[in-house]
Order: sequence, then C-alpha cells, then structure tokens
Amino acid sequence: MLRDTKQRRAILEELRKVKTHPTADEVYEMVRRKIPRISLGTVYRNLDILSEKGMVLRLEHGAGCYRFDGNPHNHYHIRCVKCGRVDDVTDVPMLNIEEAIWGKTDFEIISHRLEYIGICPKCRDITKAKRES
Repeated sequence: MLRDTKQRRAILEELRKVKTHPTADEVYEMVRRKIPRISLGTVYRNLDILSEKGMVLRLEHGAGCYRFDGNPHNHYHIRCVKCGRVDDVTDVPMLNIEEAIWGKTDFEIISHRLEYIGICPKCRDITKAKRES
C-alpha cells in the first residue's frame, strides 16, 4: 500500500490540473508554489513511485528526457520534434487495440503506448516566419 503524503498528494494534484505533460523540473516548480521547502529529489522520487504504481504515466522521449501525465489510462500522445511539447490525442478509434491484438501473439499484453510525432503550431509558425524573412 502506498502511503499518502502531503508531497505525493501535491504532485498528483498539480499533474492532474494540467494537460501540458510537464518534465520533473516543471512539476517541481509547480509544487513549490504549494510546498516551498520541497526538494527536487523528493519530486523525482515521488514521480518514480507514482509512475511505478500506475498512478501517473512517465513518457520517455529518448536521451533520458521524461515527461509526466496525470492521466494514467491508455491514451495517445503527439510530440513536437522541435520543442518537445506533448499533447493528448483524443477521439482515436483504436482505443481497443489490445483486444484486437489479443490471441495474435503469445505475449501477455499488459499495456500499450502510441505516440504521433509532428511539429506543433508554434514551431511551425516560427519555421514559416524564418522562411519568409
């Protein structure tokens, strides 16, 4: 059983408030507004624990770059290759993909992840502006 601490509760509350999929450092800055004396190490440890327990998602984007999602349920993401912004992709008809694959492999499927990769509107506008100048 996971002990409910003030720090864990604050981290979960902050993550569930936002749709931005923040880094651990960004979560730290968010939580510091509520708990000014919290340490960065405490935030990192609690994010690890919360992701191991399936209460948050840890999104890995290579080179040790992690972002965190307060929605632990299977859903899809789109990531900007320029700035790293991550958004949820909603209304995808493939949410039952695990059931569709069940029986087509000898693996026991425990979860899945799907990530789309693209360029966000802000980065697209910056690139367009540079080309036009």
